[in-house]
Amino acid sequence: MKNIGQLMKQAQAMQAKMTEMQEQLETMEMTGMSGGGMVRVVLNGKSELKSLKIDKAAVDPSEVEVLEDLIVAAFNDAKQKVAAHAEGEMQKLTGGLSLPGGFKLPF
Repeated sequence: MKNIGQLMKQAQAMQAKMTEMQEQLETMEMTGMSGGGMVRVVLNGKSELKSLKIDKAAVDPSEVEVLEDLIVAAFNDAKQKVAAHAEGEMQKLTGGLSLPGGFKLPF
């Protein structure tokens, strides 16, 4: 029974670290860019849009589709950075162990 008690303590410690990591991810921000920096998007660790900056040179009323594509590309760039950062933090938390298939961080 001593091993089960120790295992429970380890699980509780990991759960506490996971909660702490999620709180830290909420406060961090990642910037995605496209068009050579003409469009910048900032997301928090939960992939929520925090800000959007568009260079005036990117605004051409006859090419709205290009601007829309730049915004999507910048958002996807920032989202990929958030996911990579979260994955790195999870690797630190789990000591490099792989998570079971389908298990993801809840954000």
